[in-house]
This record gives sequence, structure tokens and C-alpha cells, in this order.
Amino acid sequence: MLRLLMVIGLVASMAGAAMAGPFEDAVKAADRQDYATALKLWRPLADKGDARAQFRLGTLYDDGDGVKQSDTEAMKWYRKAADQGMAEAQLAVGFMYDDGGSVKQGPAEAVKWYRKAADQGLADAQYNLGLMYEDGQGIAQSDAEAMKWYRKAADQGMAEGQLAVGLMYRNAQGVKEDDAEAVKWYRLAAEPGLAEAQLNLAYMYDDGLGVEQNDEEALALYRAAAEQGLAEAQINLGFMYYSGQGVDKDAVIASRWYRKAAEQGLADAQLNLGLLYDKDEGVGQDNVLAYMWLSLAADAAAEDAAQARDAVAKRMKPADIAKAKAMAEKWKQSRQ
Repeated sequence: MLRLLMVIGLVASMAGAAMAGPFEDAVKAADRQDYATALKLWRPLADKGDARAQFRLGTLYDDGDGVKQSDTEAMKWYRKAADQGMAEAQLAVGFMYDDGGSVKQGPAEAVKWYRKAADQGLADAQYNLGLMYEDGQGIAQSDAEAMKWYRKAADQGMAEGQLAVGLMYRNAQGVKEDDAEAVKWYRLAAEPGLAEAQLNLAYMYDDGLGVEQNDEEALALYRAAAEQGLAEAQINLGFMYYSGQGVDKDAVIASRWYRKAAEQGLADAQLNLGLLYDKDEGVGQDNVLAYMWLSLAADAAAEDAAQARDAVAKRMKPADIAKAKAMAEKWKQSRQ
């Protein structure tokens, strides 16, 4: 899950409510990526104590837009705005302590600043504070406190917070297990398109947990998440096509989705794709490609992958095995 969802849009909308002036002109310049003009307009305001300008100056240094990237300078300006009580800046300060970049990592400090922003009602900070409680970072682990803060973010319509609440109900963390409640919150988070929520809601339809089992709903949700690039959804979508679950059986389409997940490094998808090459299902039979994908899956400790790879190797010439190993190594290097 994400720890920071920057709220530049919120700051810009706050500015829009005020009379037009140098700050708003700088916002417009930044929006068109004219960072030199934005910097020129924001810096004098920031030097005079304008918290909005200080925060936006921090974002320029944070992202390296129009200036040399500098966590130190970003923190300096975020902190100035945060000390004036600006919730968005407090969130940013918390994240910089949490992130562990060139600013010395300090989970306890991150909690402190997340809480300041969360107490002002900033959903992103409430969500991040929930993560800190759930993980026990910088504060004593507490599922109940995590749920409290996730729920605050969720009640503001934050999809990530809604997903987190659903997961807490599903896993009985801080609350009694309740699959129907999990489905409710997953659905809320899935509606605006959060891929992880679509995936989890698909699981519920797939297994009939908290909702009537429905292959067609599961398929649609897996597809929605898969099309956003979520590997776990891609492998499940591939399996539904392979097995003919909720859709006509089609090994060719299954292989395409397995490949997308395999190329992201998902070991089980690499195993499935390797088996398709071995069995001549959906793809042409190819011992070299079968060995390559099964080898990658075995390296990632996918169950039965090593056994399947070794079975393929018995039918291969040494030169072909060497070729497959070289292809697997090249694939690994391409991901470094």
C-alpha cells in the first residue's frame, strides 16, 4: 500500500479560492511545467512566511523540478510550512521521516507528523497513521488503532482507506471477521478503479465469501485489475480462461495473461507459462522457453517448478539447456 498520496491538487484549490496573485501565477506556471517562473514567484513569498509557497517550494526540491533535487531543501521548506500548522506539509514531513531517503529515517518522528495532519482531518495522513499502527513502526503495534485511522480515511471516501478497512474485516484485525463487511468496503474502493480493491473483491466472488459465488463477476473484476497491470489479477484471469471458469476455455488467451504476469516476475505465472510451453497449450511447444520460464519460477521457489524444469531438461540437448539458462539470466538482468 502507498504511504503518501501527495495533495498538490488540494493546495492548488485552496489557492484558487483566494484573490489571484503571485502564488496563483506560480501555480499556473508549475502546471505548464515552467518551473523557473514558479520558483521565481514562490521563493519571495516563502521567504516572507507564506506556508502555501513554502510547501510548494518544498515540492520543487522534492521532485527536482526546476532545481537540483534535494531532500534536505525539501524538508527545510516542508518543515517551515508544517510548523505553521499546514496539514499537507505535516504529511510531507512525516513521509520524509518515514521514507528513509537522505533525511535520516525516524518512524517515531513520522508518526508524530502524520498524527498532526491526521488530527486536522487529512485523509492521506489518517491512512498513513493507520499503516504505522498496523506495522508497529514508530509506535506500539495496534490493529484497533490502525482500524480507527483507516476508518477515518475511508469515511472521507479515500479508496486506499476503504480497501484497508475491508482487509481488516477479512483478516479479523482489530475487528471481528466479517466477510460481508469486507465485501462492502472492497466494493466502495473498487468503484473508482483501485486495482487492489478490484482484485480482493474478485477473490470474494470467486470463492463465495461474504457474497454469492459468481464467476462472471469475478472474471470482470480480475480483468479490470489485470488491465491496470496488477500481476496477481493477470494470473487469476489467465487461470479462468485456462480452466473455462465463467468464460469459454481458451488457452491462447490464458497464455497472454500468464505472460503479462510472468514478465512482472510473478513466480506462479512463470510456472504456468512454462507448463504451457511444455504441454503445447495456447503456445507452440518449445522446450527452451519452457525450461527458461520454469527455471525462473524455480529460482523464486515456486512449488513444483524445479521438478517440472528437470523433467523438461531430460528431453533437451545440452546446447539447448545452455541457451535456456542464458535467456533466463538475460531476463533477470533486464529487471535489475
